[in-house]
Amino acid sequence: MPAPATPLPGPLVAAEWTAPRLGEGLVVFDASVGEHRGAPRRIPGARPFDLDGALSDHVAAAPHTMPGAGEFTEEMRALGVDDDSTVVVYDAAGVYSSARAWWMLRAMGFDRAAVLDGGLPAWTAAGLPVESRPASYDGPRGSFTARPRPGLLVDGDTVAAALADPAAAVLDARTRGRFAGTAPEPRPGLRSGHMPGALNLPFGELQREDGRMRPAPELREAFEALAGDRERLYFSCGSGVTACVLALGADLAGYGEAAVYDGSWSEWGLPSNGRPVTT
Repeated sequence: MPAPATPLPGPLVAAEWTAPRLGEGLVVFDASVGEHRGAPRRIPGARPFDLDGALSDHVAAAPHTMPGAGEFTEEMRALGVDDDSTVVVYDAAGVYSSARAWWMLRAMGFDRAAVLDGGLPAWTAAGLPVESRPASYDGPRGSFTARPRPGLLVDGDTVAAALADPAAAVLDARTRGRFAGTAPEPRPGLRSGHMPGALNLPFGELQREDGRMRPAPELREAFEALAGDRERLYFSCGSGVTACVLALGADLAGYGEAAVYDGSWSEWGLPSNGRPVTT
């Protein structure tokens, strides 16, 4: 008989909350990307949420594009996720790509997921155990079924309309240099600058020095300093990853209407699409 589902305290959980529940049927995902992907160090039992691999649509022009519902369902089942599983996602950089995994699960209709606050660095700083092996899974298949929620991941046309909507705000999570066009884009072929009318909130400004998320009142203050009283927020970044850190911050701050631009600057910044760019 499967273990009863573990209730989550919210979209963000501490290492100290997670550790004693590892043996209670909790599904832990390592969503690390880039140089941290596949590193031989994991929270015990962690499974791979491979954003650089199977959990992105590699046919799409932009990296880290959300796969279709069928592909997402198959991957979650292969990783042993059930519809009533409780999921905690972390990454080795802190709170970075883990927020993307959390937002993807939400966009596919799954709310029983949370981000590990501070990620693997916070876990190790708390003196909690790690295994010297990459994240992996070879257990039984799960019963997960994706139930997509329209509006959580949006396209360029939706963002263009939001930029013209006085009731909405579009926030860009990239660094200030990339937003201003004074620092080069890391992906070749993209224009420098930002969408006319977008606002810049680098994702790191929502985090403390130790990599954990700032308290909810401070998060709310950071958003209101840019968006004012606008409650409908759209988030963009380089490839749809750190935009989800802003989405997590907005959720913690009490915003109820948030969306992530899936293609982000990897799509908007292409010279071929004709979208306006300013510096």
